[in-house]
Amino acid sequence: MRNRVLACILLLAATSGLLATGAITTSADNTQQAARSSSRIAVGPQYDSTHVYVEPGKVPAFTASWKATFGGTNTAVSVTDVTPTPSRTKSELVLSPVGTLSVFDFQTPIPYPFGAERTGWLMTNLDAGIRQARASGAHVLVSPFPDPIGRDAVIQFPGGINAQLYWHTTAPVYKPLTTIPENRVYVPADAVSAFLRSYMQFTSGSVVSDSPKTDAGEIGLPGKTYRKIRLTSPFGKTVVTVSDGHLPYPFGREVTGYQVANLTQTLTKAEAAGATVLWGPHLSAGRHSAVVKFPGGYIAEIHDVTSR
Repeated sequence: MRNRVLACILLLAATSGLLATGAITTSADNTQQAARSSSRIAVGPQYDSTHVYVEPGKVPAFTASWKATFGGTNTAVSVTDVTPTPSRTKSELVLSPVGTLSVFDFQTPIPYPFGAERTGWLMTNLDAGIRQARASGAHVLVSPFPDPIGRDAVIQFPGGINAQLYWHTTAPVYKPLTTIPENRVYVPADAVSAFLRSYMQFTSGSVVSDSPKTDAGEIGLPGKTYRKIRLTSPFGKTVVTVSDGHLPYPFGREVTGYQVANLTQTLTKAEAAGATVLWGPHLSAGRHSAVVKFPGGYIAEIHDVTSR
């Protein structure tokens, strides 16, 4: 987005020729080619931000609560236009050890379809990213548009999962994260196969685990089971919940999960900083988890990993 802190010139020459054209390749060649393309298009998980749309006037309260809970820094709030049609938003970037957030407080109505994109992924080459999205079966929901420091687009994967792609003429330099956040995706059973094909081809993802009988107490449904798929890719971690849509609040509202060293201590900090624990803590498969609502309305899953 336009307000990101940027520090060094992006070497565009290093990203030329990201996608091979005009060659007849085998399936194995295509897989290897996709892996090379994604790893060269993706910059790193610390550059992929969760998009947080806060309630009017709540940016300071949200930022203070988040930093008191997790630590980190933030940029100064700026007022800018981050959409291809006229709009105005207060905006800032929050850099924390558990993940990066782009925070928005719109001063005008939010143009469609902005507000529904869950993440922003930094590309080394936006055009190559768009080609790769289309080749994977994703749709370009918002065509590339210029901003003063780069270009942006929004894509949609099967199942209605939106992500923003962005590129800037200078590249940010952020410290590696202490823990990599999870992109938490809820996908209906009818769409999960198409989603996985498209998402994994675009991200060059691999399956860490696919558990068809996971304890649904993890999503507020004790005594039931659900299918949970864990993925990893150059863009970070993803947890796919295959859902029938019968979800109790707040599940499905949390788009990102954050790993901490000690959940109990983190929840204590969060509540002291004005956040509300909506659910949990819950222990399942060696993992304590909770769902927390921060000032401004942002809902996040937080977890730690225990020894079994």
